[in-house]
Amino acid sequence: MAFGRKKTPVDGEAKPAASRNVVLAQEMQAYQSAVQLMQQGKFEKALAAFEKFLPGAPALLQERCRMYIAACQRQINQHQRVFNTPEEQCDYAASLVNSGDYEDAREQYFAILDKHPAADYAFYGLAILEAVTGNVEACLDNLNRAIELNPRNRTQARSDTDFQGVFDDPRFTELLYPEIA
Repeated sequence: MAFGRKKTPVDGEAKPAASRNVVLAQEMQAYQSAVQLMQQGKFEKALAAFEKFLPGAPALLQERCRMYIAACQRQINQHQRVFNTPEEQCDYAASLVNSGDYEDAREQYFAILDKHPAADYAFYGLAILEAVTGNVEACLDNLNRAIELNPRNRTQARSDTDFQGVFDDPRFTELLYPEIA
């Protein structure tokens, strides 16, 4: 080898130790993220993460990944929520908002709207969710749609403390009190 030139790996040769360490650290981070999702009860997301991780997983973790995949699948099957009505699903989504599980609540509301696009109560629930999470534009859009579909939502929103974060917005006032505007 000539002085000053570094030898680089050729196909079939081992990668430098530093490169292997970086890859291993990334793999471990992916694995730990999947485990955290599982511990948080987000079994569907954990399942997807483990399934993505498994093909390139170090041999020592492959069996453990398979075990976690099976556990996630059991939990998903056991906890499949069956709702008799879309209103029941909306109540469940509202409970998720109240417990701070905004992402899952949003998914539930969208699932309702996929099957029932005129479900004013789902738009109202989304409006509350967006108000609670500080997304004023989406809150107002969803509340407006809820009122268009069912004008009684206007009266309900006037006294709903979940909209506290948007009470001072003039667009909120115009939406709830059009007779004044």
